[in-house]
Amino acid sequence: MRAHAIRVHQHGGPEQLSWDEIEVADPQAGEVLIRHEAIGLNYIDTYHRSGLYAVPLPAVLGSEGAGTVAAIGPGVSGLAVGDRVAYGGNGPLGAYAEYRTFPADKLVRVPASIELRTAAAMMLQGMTVEYLIRRLFPVQRGQTVLLHAAAGGVGQIAVQWLKHIGATVIGTVGSEDKAAIARMLGCDHVVNYRKEDVAATVRALTHGRGVPVVYDGVGRDTFNASLDSLAPRGLFVSFGNASGAVAPFAPALLAAKGSLFMTRPRLADYIATRDELESSAHALFEVVRGGAVKISVNHSYALRDAAQAHRDLEARRTTGSVVLLP
Repeated sequence: MRAHAIRVHQHGGPEQLSWDEIEVADPQAGEVLIRHEAIGLNYIDTYHRSGLYAVPLPAVLGSEGAGTVAAIGPGVSGLAVGDRVAYGGNGPLGAYAEYRTFPADKLVRVPASIELRTAAAMMLQGMTVEYLIRRLFPVQRGQTVLLHAAAGGVGQIAVQWLKHIGATVIGTVGSEDKAAIARMLGCDHVVNYRKEDVAATVRALTHGRGVPVVYDGVGRDTFNASLDSLAPRGLFVSFGNASGAVAPFAPALLAAKGSLFMTRPRLADYIATRDELESSAHALFEVVRGGAVKISVNHSYALRDAAQAHRDLEARRTTGSVVLLP
């Protein structure tokens, strides 16, 4: 069948995103055909577009989407045509399309109480938060954590989930508007990194000791502040590069800063098995259905306008989650 998709034929800026008509293959063994209702926009999409994370070209971008099953390939069990499904961060690229085939074992069913647009906006970011705060560093009630970009897509989910656990959250933002959002979500302390010394503020708030963990999806601009905010033997979690990649550094720097630990994780390695995927998605669905975490889909764009969506995302003109609508 023929359908439209956004493709990249050459790495570069948003102008490289092309609205193309493509051939969508019938689902093969173990696959289903999905009719997308919404597609999640994530910062990693800009890395694939720019070539920071190089992908074979031409490429249909996108790691997250939700829709209904339109057809089923041989050997697929547990799914039927019409089922509401979603995925995020655990399969091949190709979400920026009206229709696509996808491995059935990497899909999850979406509960009836959750809208598909909401599901498309929360799977990658929500499961990222789940593994960061529940498995990579299991945050305990009463602990204080530093979270960069607290008003962003991952940040908004993380603030709410951390408060649900009972943590004290120090969140950084880049504007007063975003500070207001972070406070509304429950951030205990909000630091404007454009105006304040983040590490000094964290030290003051923690009586000089620092925090046991820093969650940093910003990268280059926050690297030094992250390390300087950690308590001895603290963990620096670098899970994104919104401001650019962290420059190479000598491992001895971690020793000099207090025998620190550092990890550069990715979601795919934390939902690599079917059990991990189902467990992560179930935990996310539970906090959303229970009201502890509210997903704010603050921006939506027509799929054909993906280039403008990328411009706004990279200019940090968006807050919360963003979806593309076929």
